[in-house]
Amino acid sequence: MSRSALITVCLVLLALTLCPRLPAAEPNPWLQLNSAHFTVITDAGEKRGREVALRFEQMRAVFGMLLGKERINQPVPLTILAFKNDKSYYQLAPLRNGQPIVVPGFLLPGEDQEFIALNLSEAEPWRAVAHDFAHMLLNYNYPPAQGWFDEGIAEYFSSIRLDNKQVELGADPELQASVKEDLIGNQRDTHPPKSLTELLGAEVWIALPDLFTMKHDTSTYNEGTHHTLYYAESWMVLHYLLHEKKLPETGTYFNLVLNQHVAVEDAIQKAYGMSSAQLEKAVKDYFHSQAWLLNAVDTARQKTADSDHPTTATDLEQGFRFPTPVAPDDSAIPSKPLPEADASAIYAEVQIRIPERRDAGLKELQALATTPTPKDVASETRYQTRKQQEEKNPTGDPDQLPTNSIGNELAHRILAYDYIQHGEFDKAVPELSDAAALNRQDMWVRYYLSVLKYQMATAKKSEMQGIASMMQDLKAVLEWYPEFASAYDLLAQARKEGGSTPAAMQSERAAMMLSPRNEEYVYHLAQIYIAGKRWDAAQALLVRLKESGNPQLAAQAREQIEIATAQNKYGIPIGSPSQSQFAPQKSPFEVLEEDAAKRAATEKSAQAAKPINNTPAKFFEGRLIAVDCSKTPTAILTVTEGGVVLKLRAMDYKALLLIGADQFSCDWKDRKVSVNYKPGGLTDGELVSLEVR
Repeated sequence: MSRSALITVCLVLLALTLCPRLPAAEPNPWLQLNSAHFTVITDAGEKRGREVALRFEQMRAVFGMLLGKERINQPVPLTILAFKNDKSYYQLAPLRNGQPIVVPGFLLPGEDQEFIALNLSEAEPWRAVAHDFAHMLLNYNYPPAQGWFDEGIAEYFSSIRLDNKQVELGADPELQASVKEDLIGNQRDTHPPKSLTELLGAEVWIALPDLFTMKHDTSTYNEGTHHTLYYAESWMVLHYLLHEKKLPETGTYFNLVLNQHVAVEDAIQKAYGMSSAQLEKAVKDYFHSQAWLLNAVDTARQKTADSDHPTTATDLEQGFRFPTPVAPDDSAIPSKPLPEADASAIYAEVQIRIPERRDAGLKELQALATTPTPKDVASETRYQTRKQQEEKNPTGDPDQLPTNSIGNELAHRILAYDYIQHGEFDKAVPELSDAAALNRQDMWVRYYLSVLKYQMATAKKSEMQGIASMMQDLKAVLEWYPEFASAYDLLAQARKEGGSTPAAMQSERAAMMLSPRNEEYVYHLAQIYIAGKRWDAAQALLVRLKESGNPQLAAQAREQIEIATAQNKYGIPIGSPSQSQFAPQKSPFEVLEEDAAKRAATEKSAQAAKPINNTPAKFFEGRLIAVDCSKTPTAILTVTEGGVVLKLRAMDYKALLLIGADQFSCDWKDRKVSVNYKPGGLTDGELVSLEVR
């Protein structure tokens, strides 16, 4: 159906909607709240939304205190969906044995963004995701460790209880009461599994060297039961290390074991100043000294509940208490209404990331993307007016917004990313174009466009297309979300492709600092080292990656070692990417820019007047001493360093790829710069990119 036909149908539907015989629509309940580090989407009202945002800010700050870190990285944006009732939550929750999970919250990880869903009809639902929330923060703020450490600190953190004044930590997170009472006073025996404290009450513990060497994958957020001796002992070891302030020694231990490959027994002795047997005894003595943990078990195992004083969660969880690091009035949490269609799109976005909910989510997104909105009707009216004016008084302006973009913008860009993830690149391009036409300010569109370019090049084993616009898009994304590790990683790939390995190294290291456990970033840095002929640095990283728990990455590392060895020996690239096998994809923003057509014409005429320069680009750092713009739009830049003077020509300085500046200036002089250029002689050449320091 054409846009005009759809708009006509929409006008009819709107007219029917406005008919006075119909009851007034219910007010839209959805709100978006933005705290310092999180976005909360809720239909439970502003008060509950602020409470959710505050609790997660508190949890984040407490985790930083545990690690002794003032700064906590959040390199992947996190959105929290907080539902006021069971129905919305359980229609979204993952299924287990064909039924929705019973816990009132879950965390859904992702490469681009992460989601948490909460059922606010349950008490303190944020505690249900505390364990996974700790894993998430640990991945972004602590170097690679061992399973016992990750699970121990996650279990310790999952005991957290919060209010507006204080925090409580350290209680047994797996302790459940044997008898529960329903709303009308009926009591039932719950037959709970053994708590961590009860498991540790047994005479036999796992020997500490065995615990420290057990393989345990913590990357999937799907760990199964925590009621095991492994979790119990890991929890108590971290309990001891945190209480005795031995995290610095633990960092030394990991450096010895993981980086220097020292035997576990020797590493324990060197790091903690005691043998593994002595450390195990110290942990056991510490456990037996915590009488309050045993008292909590006794309270939980009472077979008859006191109707006047029923057992509560607080009776079972009396750990270490301290003032909250984030109070309600410490920072503003602004809120704004969220259009119901946008809320539906975000809900469907979570659905398509859960396999058993995917079909329902796709159906909703496709409906939202193809149904005209009231805004589309207004846009069509404005467009028709502009078109009539243009027919009467032609201006020759080729920049008219696309007329075939209708529906919900979020739905378009969510579908685009889903297509990218499933390798359906041809379907992703028009969805991104529609999203860009509907909302030019959406930074997610620019990020997903960069992902598309990278994924296409990777799938086709060819060069990335549109590197200049990709860098500009990623720069804008990083201004919007400065901690976005994936954007730094993509920027590094674009810079490497453009021939600027020093700048690529800088961007990749930024990504690794924000997400120190991401092995993909380590692999990409090794590739950049190879491109820069830093063989030893690349070899060191690849040798480490050969032992990765990710089989695909380990195989890639072994292959890259062979390639790097051959390149180092023979001096020529081995197995370099083939030429592009697909047509370059134009950015949606290039379509919308006012002077796109004029720049294209300028570049075309310049290329026709001058032979194509196929010379490989070179990199040069120096000082910009003069800019000659007397023949606009051409500019001649004079750059010098160490007695070398280069005259570099930019055919159109308005279209030049700039890094470190928003726009080119003909008045620049005495500025430190880095350039990529194609030599035209000994001391001149064509400027490819300019980075201003």
